[in-house]
Amino acid sequence: MKKIFLLFLLISISSFSQEIALLKYSGGGDWYANPTSLPNLISFCNANIYTRIKNKPSTVEPSNPDLFSYPFVHMTGHGNVVFSDSDVTNLRNYLTGGGFLHIDDNYGMDQFIRKEIKKIFPNNSLVEIPANHPIFQKPFPFPNGLPKIHEHDGTRPQAFGIFIENKLVLLYTYECDLGDGWEDAEVHNDPANVRDKALKMGANIINYIFTN
Repeated sequence: MKKIFLLFLLISISSFSQEIALLKYSGGGDWYANPTSLPNLISFCNANIYTRIKNKPSTVEPSNPDLFSYPFVHMTGHGNVVFSDSDVTNLRNYLTGGGFLHIDDNYGMDQFIRKEIKKIFPNNSLVEIPANHPIFQKPFPFPNGLPKIHEHDGTRPQAFGIFIENKLVLLYTYECDLGDGWEDAEVHNDPANVRDKALKMGANIINYIFTN
């Protein structure tokens, strides 16, 4: 199954257009937060790193077999997250088979998402990703690692990951709020340079997925 999925991803990535998705999870958290973020990230990537991603992202539930159709799945929100047994199994198969999940804490998700990640990978721990990891190097350099987009608690931004056979398959961005920085300018009134940093970091994530 793993070889078949990797072949499918290779074909879809090299085809005329790719498609990415937003994860619609259960538990009461606002999975639908930041509605303009993914469309803006897609537009930025298509214009600046020459991807061919469909303009409108899809929505997919964790247990849906359609999850395997997307090389990149994004998850965000402020509140509770609950993965069912079927969610856990499907997500584990997706991630060990070549898929990628980016979880962006939109402030308030942290206390819930860590235990749900542990359900997916009970034998793997989240590890902080060092600033010299390729995801921070290209196409846009971030020599200090994950940029700070919104202050929240005022602590430093951290990027955590789950690695399978030395490959990053799950990225958890914490105390950063990339998704807010991807939103339309008038939503949070972020300065242009802050939105630019957020979009460039998002482009690095997309680039990492499509070139590794």
